[in-house]
Amino acid sequence: MSGKDPRVRSPLSHHILPTSSTMIGICMTLIGLVKVKEIKAGPSHVDEYAALAAVIFLVSSVTSYLSLRYEEKAALSQKLEVFADFCFMIGLVAIVIIGILFAYAVI
Repeated sequence: MSGKDPRVRSPLSHHILPTSSTMIGICMTLIGLVKVKEIKAGPSHVDEYAALAAVIFLVSSVTSYLSLRYEEKAALSQKLEVFADFCFMIGLVAIVIIGILFAYAVI
């Protein structure tokens, strides 16, 4: 037995915060790679869309952090966590769509 009460839920924010921060780094890397590619292939809008995805992940990170920060205020913490989760999922969908469009040279 691990000694943990199985009814005690681990806050989702503990997972969202590091993962969304990592996704910000991935978006920044994508922006850098696109800038290098633009030298040979010409301008595209991928970097702009990746920057928007990074902002979405930033909002997810900040709200996740605030959820952890205000754990003693359960209602506020829960609302922030739900919003962080929503932003994280929107960011994931956005980055996948950007990747697909970039792969097919649509944007």
